[in-house]
Amino acid sequence: MARMRLRAALGPLLVGLALAALSHPAVAGLIAGLFGAPARRQLSASRLLELGSHHLALAGLGLLLVGGLGVGLGITVTRRRASGLRSAIDTAAAAAQAVPPVVVVALALPVLGFGGPPTLLALVAYGIMPTLRGTVGAIEAVSPEAREAGIALGLTPRQVLTQVELPLAGAGILDTLRVALVLSIATTAVGALAGASTLGTPIVAGLQNQNLLPMLQGASATAALAFLGDALMLAVAALVRR
Repeated sequence: MARMRLRAALGPLLVGLALAALSHPAVAGLIAGLFGAPARRQLSASRLLELGSHHLALAGLGLLLVGGLGVGLGITVTRRRASGLRSAIDTAAAAAQAVPPVVVVALALPVLGFGGPPTLLALVAYGIMPTLRGTVGAIEAVSPEAREAGIALGLTPRQVLTQVELPLAGAGILDTLRVALVLSIATTAVGALAGASTLGTPIVAGLQNQNLLPMLQGASATAALAFLGDALMLAVAALVRR
């Protein structure tokens, strides 16, 4: 079973590597030429790697924020004491995701300024709902018998959470974080509109200059990171289940 789950990561890995190859200047220039676009102002491989590292760092920080808030709130609303807050928290998370990331960045610019902060706000707003609901679903999928067995052994409610519920819900929470990672990587490209140095930067520049080549490089590199991150999380989840 563990081998089958590891094999599931092979598909996203191969797609990610293919998209990474597509973002290479030589390959992207060839593809752009097939569409009749001139090979001008292409990004070098070193510049792509620089933008990719900045993109990944911002997306990783966004994932930490989304994971901390989403998983934390998900655990909170499954406790009896906070069950009355569940509807309000879920509604707030859904409302946050309903606002497009571009709008969040635009509204945050006057307050947070340019660069990473408005991008991080957009990542949190867009990723909080799936992380919250995925965590709640994973915890609620734990069988009542397992909880009752923990209580029968004399465990406190906190011990039941840490020693019974979270270990059994761990695989489901990892799957939730996998979705959050892909969303974070994809949404980080929007940060280029706020002046953040991401793989969205060549996309915005290409749109402004009507240049297909940098748009193709930025889009394929962003998608490559998303697929590679997905493959990594699938492999980690397989090892955890094993």
